[in-house]
Order: sequence, then structure tokens, then C-alpha cells
Amino acid sequence: MTYRRQREDVLVRRTVGVETIPSGHPVELEAGQLAQITQALGGSFTLLVEGQLMRLKGQDADAIGKQPPQAIAAPQDLHIDDLEPLIWQTLRTCYDPEIPVNIVDLGLVYALRFEPLQEQDKVRVVIDMTLTAPGCGMGEAIADEVCDKVLALPRVGEITVNLVFDPPWDRSRMSEEAQLALGL
Repeated sequence: MTYRRQREDVLVRRTVGVETIPSGHPVELEAGQLAQITQALGGSFTLLVEGQLMRLKGQDADAIGKQPPQAIAAPQDLHIDDLEPLIWQTLRTCYDPEIPVNIVDLGLVYALRFEPLQEQDKVRVVIDMTLTAPGCGMGEAIADEVCDKVLALPRVGEITVNLVFDPPWDRSRMSEEAQLALGL
């Protein structure tokens, strides 16, 4: 079986902040720089620029001539019982920028729970998740993406994402679909 990724050449149209992969350090790409899109999943873009991988947030997609991603549609009067499946759907739009599989199918999400808030119609969402390696520099960026996307959902008033490393992640936590996608 031959696996070949398609890459798309793009020109950076405006100065934009990105994060280097795997360290997560913020840098700026200048207008006029050439880049290649190596992954465009979950609304963010992994770019290859002068031999360095970088992550561009979806909200800055216009900087490379792309459309920002659409948020998951949800009615504002969403019943609280319908929130959990919507959160899982949202988490499936979050990706490690180096791996073309979402964080749920990778087995990175260990727990999802709700805590009541003073506001009757809002909850705090608490997510325990891990990383494929404890030293992954993209951990904070992935956790921030989870926070941004889940906090945008109706009925979510606050979110806490706990990065945990016990038990340690291993490939046995991956879904069968993820293992097939990665050729394992």
C-alpha cells in the first residue's frame, strides 16, 4: 500500500502569527513568504515553511487565501441532555498538527464531565486529556483549541482542560479507524 500526501503551495498574503511544530513557539510569517499546506484538518492548517512545520489557526485562514472554518451549528436553546454528544462532535474537529487523526480517535481524551454553574442554563465542562508524548510542545496549543471550540457552544459557560499523563498514552487507546488511517 502506498500512502502519499497531497501538498498545496500557498503564498502568505499578510503577516500572521503561527506556532512552530513541535515546540509550539510563536513566530510570525511575513507577507510574501511561500508555504506548503501539509495538513488542513479541523479548521487549522499545518504549513511547511523553509523546512519548518508551523500551525496556522483557522481564524487566520485568510492569510493563506483560505476560508475560515465554519463552527458546528447548534441551536442556542440546546437542551442540556444534547450537550455531551455535541461536545464529542466538537472534539473530533481538534487535531494534533502532526497527526491526521482527531484527538478523540487518537484516544487522547480520557474524561468529559459537567459541573453546574450559578447560571441555571450554563455548565462548566471539564476535560481530562493527554498527549502522545509528555514533552509535546503542541500540548498547550491543542488544549487552547479545545477550549476555544467547546466554549463557543451554547450552554457552556466555562471550560477546564486538564493535561494528564497518568495513565500514559499508548497506541492501544486509538480507535480502529485511527489505526487504519495511520497504517498500524
